[in-house]
Amino acid sequence: MESIRVCTHAGPGAEPVIRAVPWPKVGKRAALIKIGACGVCGTDLHILKGHWPKPLPWPFTLGHELGGVIVECGDEFTEDFMSKPLHVGSKVMIPPLMPCGRCYYCIHYPATANKCLTPVYYGRYLGFDKAPHLWGGWAEYVYVDLDMLPGTKIYKLPDDMSLRLGALSEPLTSCIRAFNRASRAGGFAWGDTVVIQGSGPIGILAVAAAREMGAGRVICVGAPEEPRLKLAREFGAEATVNIEELKTPQDRIKAVRDIVGGFGADLVMDCSGHPSAGPEGIEMLRDGGTYVEMGQFTDAGSIETSWHRICTKDLNVLGSWGFTGNDLPLGVDMLYRTRDRYPWLKMQTIYPFTEKGVAQAVADAMAMKTVKSTIVPWPELVG
Repeated sequence: MESIRVCTHAGPGAEPVIRAVPWPKVGKRAALIKIGACGVCGTDLHILKGHWPKPLPWPFTLGHELGGVIVECGDEFTEDFMSKPLHVGSKVMIPPLMPCGRCYYCIHYPATANKCLTPVYYGRYLGFDKAPHLWGGWAEYVYVDLDMLPGTKIYKLPDDMSLRLGALSEPLTSCIRAFNRASRAGGFAWGDTVVIQGSGPIGILAVAAAREMGAGRVICVGAPEEPRLKLAREFGAEATVNIEELKTPQDRIKAVRDIVGGFGADLVMDCSGHPSAGPEGIEMLRDGGTYVEMGQFTDAGSIETSWHRICTKDLNVLGSWGFTGNDLPLGVDMLYRTRDRYPWLKMQTIYPFTEKGVAQAVADAMAMKTVKSTIVPWPELVG
């Protein structure tokens, strides 16, 4: 069999290196997935900037927002996590964080199994040295094995769903779970006014999720106008606030309050990844409103704030980290149902799977020249 090309990074700031590894022998409860598309996540960018707070197994393969197709599987690899049948030719996605199903949180608090103590983490905690070396989405193929990594989860995509859409299902699910966190806490209801801080991929997806989940009005705060704020409006934001034009928190807070009404929004969600968003965002809220932090997946540092404002404004403040195994179908379903309702594919800028292509995808994402840099190893799979 032919060899497989895999991209690795040796550490923060390192250039991508594409290596060739042997075609693996696929186990009885394993599968080899040919990757159609894999996004460049903000988490990937923070890892490459050195912001990840825990040790990482450098060198390893980044990339966890992937859609692919099964090209080989063992006799006992027959269904996905939700008991849908799988076979060669099935379109699938795999999430990065896969709760083990056996630890304290998984057993006692399944609704917060996202805090699993021993999760399987594709594109992050599986080093390149671990055979068969196919543990991330910036590669031609990814390998899953239920015997080697029992916590592994895989999800079937609809047969006629674009693999580029499949690559958006993981980040979209994070947004859906964040809104469900607010809803269950009594902080998000049908018709509410929502402000999204951040106009990157998570912010754009959050705009769409807010609209689909019943928000009455959605406002997006971010930059730059092209391509990000313009696309936010195409996804349903009724207004946008450009942080490159309004350079102080006071100006941005006033702009948001002028749009939503002087008392402020019902819910503000941070998707920006910048710690300064929090103190600013709570001032965009009405008293008794809800603030959801779901953009701080890596440690980008602290910022001075006053907790008195949270108390005196009588706020709900919620954190949302990823999602559980049962959340993922919500993202897949929303993408499939609304595939013609939102300009999903306009989010994605396509890059070839070469060292130069991967480096450019990362650089353009860091420079905010794209909304969602997306690496496509096999263009014929995505059209």
